[in-house]
Amino acid sequence: MCYYWGGVVKIIEYVRADGSIPFSKWFNGLDAQAGAKVAVALVRLEQGNLSNVKWFKGIGEYRINWGPGYRIYLAQEGKKLIILFGGGIKRKQQKDIENAIALLQEYKERKDGSKQ
Repeated sequence: MCYYWGGVVKIIEYVRADGSIPFSKWFNGLDAQAGAKVAVALVRLEQGNLSNVKWFKGIGEYRINWGPGYRIYLAQEGKKLIILFGGGIKRKQQKDIENAIALLQEYKERKDGSKQ
C-alpha cells in the first residue's frame, strides 16, 4: 500500500485482493506534466483541502482543470483518511465514475468481511 504523509489527512491507495493498485496503474501512465499536476492535487488533499472535490454516490471526484480535465477518484473514511481508487479524464468520466463506485463497493465488502 502506498502512503502519502505530511498533512492533516492520511492518503492511501486501494490495493485490490489480487494485489493490483488501480490508482498507481493510472498515475504511472501519466506524462511528467500531468503527474506533477496530480501530485500537487494529492498534497492539497493531504492538507485537508477538499474544495475541488465533488461528492456523489459515496465517492469523491477531485477535478483538475488542466489539459483534458484530469480526475482523481477517492473515498473518505472518517475525517483523517482518504482512499484513492483511480483517475481519469473528463472524456472518460462516466466510465471512470462507474469503476470507482465498483472499487468502493469492493473495498467495503472486503472491509466488512475482515471484521467477521
